[in-house]
Amino acid sequence: MTLAHGAANFATKKVMKQFVSTPSLLSTLWIFVLFNIVFRDLHQFLNPVAFQEMISQEIPETQVLLFGVILEIPISMVLLSKILPAQFNKWVNLIAATITALGFLSTISSADMDDLFFIAIKTITLASIVYISWNLPVHSQSKTAAK
Repeated sequence: MTLAHGAANFATKKVMKQFVSTPSLLSTLWIFVLFNIVFRDLHQFLNPVAFQEMISQEIPETQVLLFGVILEIPISMVLLSKILPAQFNKWVNLIAATITALGFLSTISSADMDDLFFIAIKTITLASIVYISWNLPVHSQSKTAAK
């Protein structure tokens, strides 16, 4: 790591701590992931060929349930990122981001160019969630408040 990179990293962390708490940042990133999911789906509905293809497919109920569960993870994480204690927040965000990324990445084989774009944006955001979560301290907030 160069001196400039280290200084920029330090400055970014200092600025971020002044404006937003880590739980709020994580929650906001999960909202960003959800917006990308929703708008990617809306984007697909605008393509008449893709829309006809979607409604003509016979998708097994188990697959629909699986993707519903994977979609529920980011929805839940918007709230859980804000309310979980630090020691749980770290691990729950790490696990949730990994499972969600694997769900998105499992669709790459049938993705077209715009799908790949949205998958890349969601994966980068999820990688950011993993990075931030990994760097969360594991001590509880009550110990910090007691000081």
